[in-house]
Amino acid sequence: VQLQASGGGLVQPGGSLTLSCATSGIIFNIYDMGWYRQAPGKQRELVAGITSSGNTKAADSVKGRFTISRDNDKNTVYLQMASLKPEDTGVYYCNGMRDWDGTTRWRWGQGTLVTVSS
Repeated sequence: VQLQASGGGLVQPGGSLTLSCATSGIIFNIYDMGWYRQAPGKQRELVAGITSSGNTKAADSVKGRFTISRDNDKNTVYLQMASLKPEDTGVYYCNGMRDWDGTTRWRWGQGTLVTVSS
């Protein structure tokens, strides 16, 4: 399984970014997928998930600001982030979402760093 996140960068508070995570080695459309964030000095946490049927859920801290989506033809999951805050800073990863409690399916792949700062 290969998971490669991209699209991160430096953005000012209030700004927007869209992350992408390309996957390979899996039958993508049968798996629930999640975006996870590891902030400096903190444990990795689930920020948004999407089921194989397209149902979505976001953590309270990002609800209304982050939107997760997927393109099964491209084996890719996306995270649209708006109204970014400094506390959104961290390395973002995607993974198979085993459950909404944050448990994952596969070894972590490459993450992408998001820095929200003025």
